[in-house]
This record gives sequence, C-alpha cells and structure tokens, in this order.
Amino acid sequence: MKKSQLEKFSALVLEKGVNLQPNQGLEISCPVERADFARIMSKVAYKMGAKLVRISYNDEIIDKLTYENAKTEVLTSVPKWFIDKKESLVKENFCYVCLSSENPSLFKNVSGEKLLAVSKARSKALKKYSDAIMSNQIRWCVVSLPTKDWAKQVFPTDKNAAKLLEDAILYTMRLNEIDPVKSWENHVELLNKRAKILNDNNFKYLHFTSNFGTDLKVGLSRNHVWISAEEKSADGVNFIANMPTEEIFTAPDCNNVEGVVFSAKPLSYNGQIIDNFSLTFKKGSVVSFTAEKGYDCLKNLINTDKGTKKLGEVALIDNSSPVGKCNILFYNTLFDENASCHLALGKGYPTTVKNGDKLSIKQLKQLGVNDSIEHVDFMIGFSDITCVGVKENGENLTLIKNGNWVI
Repeated sequence: MKKSQLEKFSALVLEKGVNLQPNQGLEISCPVERADFARIMSKVAYKMGAKLVRISYNDEIIDKLTYENAKTEVLTSVPKWFIDKKESLVKENFCYVCLSSENPSLFKNVSGEKLLAVSKARSKALKKYSDAIMSNQIRWCVVSLPTKDWAKQVFPTDKNAAKLLEDAILYTMRLNEIDPVKSWENHVELLNKRAKILNDNNFKYLHFTSNFGTDLKVGLSRNHVWISAEEKSADGVNFIANMPTEEIFTAPDCNNVEGVVFSAKPLSYNGQIIDNFSLTFKKGSVVSFTAEKGYDCLKNLINTDKGTKKLGEVALIDNSSPVGKCNILFYNTLFDENASCHLALGKGYPTTVKNGDKLSIKQLKQLGVNDSIEHVDFMIGFSDITCVGVKENGENLTLIKNGNWVI
C-alpha cells in the first residue's frame, strides 16, 4: 500500500472511526510487520492535535515460541503492569485503534489446552477493561491491513496475494470512493434508517431459517435497542467501533434461545480454525454441538465459563454489503462477520439495552443480557438465510429473505 493510501486510511479511521479529538491521547496496537502503518497513523494523529500517541507492537512469531516453550503457569500469570496499562486508557480517556491482521493458522499445532488457559486468564484479568470497552467508556476501532502470512492464507495459490487482499480491504473500507468520509456518512445513515424500523417494531424474537439446517428462534432482551455502525461514547462523541462494518445488532435474551444453527463460514479463534460446525440451544444454552474441524477448540470455547454457553449478540447483515460482494473468505472475523448475519457467544453489549451503560451486571442479567469473559462472533448467514421478526401479538415481519434485506 502506498504512503498516500496509508495516510488516507489513517485519516479515515481517526476521523470516522475513533473520532480523535484535539488534545486527546491515542494508543495503536499493531503487528510488527505493519510498523509502517503505526508510524503514518501517528503522524496523522499528531497533525489532528493528539496530545500523545502510544504504540503497542505485537509479534505472533515470538508469541508462538513463547507458547511452545514457556510453562502454562507462567503464561497464565498476568502482570499487574499489563492490567494497569490497559486500564489507564480508560482513566486517561485515550482512543484505541487495533490493527487486526493475524495469521489464522499460526497456532494450529499449539496445545489447545494451553491456549485456552492463557486466554481465560487474560480475559479474567482484563475484565474491568473489556467491560469498559463494551460499554463505550472509551472510543475504539478495529481495522485491518494485509500481512504476508494472512494474505497467503486467503489466496494460497496467487503470487499477488498481498495486493489482492489489500485491494479487497480498500474496497470494503470505501477508500476507493472519491470522498470516503462522505461515503461512510451515507452508509451510516442507511443503517440508521433500518435500525429505526427494527426498534419501532420492538420484536419479541427473531426466527432464522436456511436450507442448510438452521432453524433457530432468538428471543430479544427486554428494553433491547438495535444499534448500527455509529455509536456514542460515554463522553458524548460518536465513533465507529469496526471498520468495515455492515451490521445492525442488539442483545438476545440469553435465556430464550431455541433450536439449531449452522455456521456459514469458518471461525478463527485463538489462532485455530473451527469450521462446518453447529450449535443446538435449549432454554438459552448450548446443549450439543458438532464441528468437522476444530471440535476441541469449539468445546474449549463453549466451556470457558457459564456465559460462553449462551448468546451475547445477534447481528443482521445482508449479502449485498461490500464485504459480501468480495466473495472472499477472509479468515478474519472483522471481515467475515460483515459478510453475513452472525451471532456471538459470550458477553452482551450493555449499550444494546436502554440505559444499559448505567446498569449493573445483575440488572443487565435481569433483562436477559449475557455476561462472560469472552465475546466471540460466528457467522450464520448462508445465501438463502431468512430472518423473520415476531412481535408480542404474534405478527410477523420478514426482515431478510434469501440473504438480503427486504425492509
């Protein structure tokens, strides 16, 4: 990607993503392979008036070596300085940009038990921070840029893999438009209109069906609110948490989910791939599951805690989104979840119920909002997926048919 494109990319993320304000701090989490991105975004941020830019680099190769050689009891001991560093973002009102560009299969031969133990320990240690993120106490945005290994996974036989992935990302980010900022504003407006229709109807539950076997009824939390691309942080400033994003999402009633759902795309979780899997729910909880690939990884995910057996999010997306039109399996949830309807196991967003950011966990649970140390999205939107909203009086309204919006 040319320097001018990275500058344009950075400006879009800072302006429409985290909506960086003058004299505000910014932290960028970035793989070492994309230090060029961190440097350029830092320069753009300072031009916009940032008071301080901090970079947190990560190296997956070193991470893999560590998992292979360090003992589990060492890896599961999360140092206080690491927790304090994360929580300082909230205390000091920093914005946070995360570049998600992982190699989806790097950890496929690493012990699943060790990966789960470390993930669980870190999630517990950082729960205060993750709760703040999910209740919009700070403005954050997840984006992606190609790395060599990730591109090779997406386009394994093409010598121009990195360029192909780069082009797809530019397209889904609307950076090929004459005015990307205006394009995003128009996109947000359209999603907001659909979210208003969903909120005005106040559905009791959603019914998903597809010819692949999905037949799932997802109850919705009391006082649920449908949210689209743009959200408002605790300080009253709008931001977009994921770029790209095509979803309109809300909180399921985690105790009122019945039926079976089949995955539409592979799930990359903890550096491992889970594919062709199904989940069967009864009274809100997963009671059985299958997986052609990554069965043990899926089992570990579901059994992380009580909350990972239940749903924390339901999101509606149609096939006509830019991500869907790419017809690419990205092996990256940021993109793949924006190509189809999806659900999430684990914690629900407090902001998806009225005044949820002011409610305690106990109060949220009473409304049906799930709590967990995890939040893991998985895709269910086959090309023939149908979603029908059902009201309290039994009236039905078809929302998505054959994978596309009809409202």
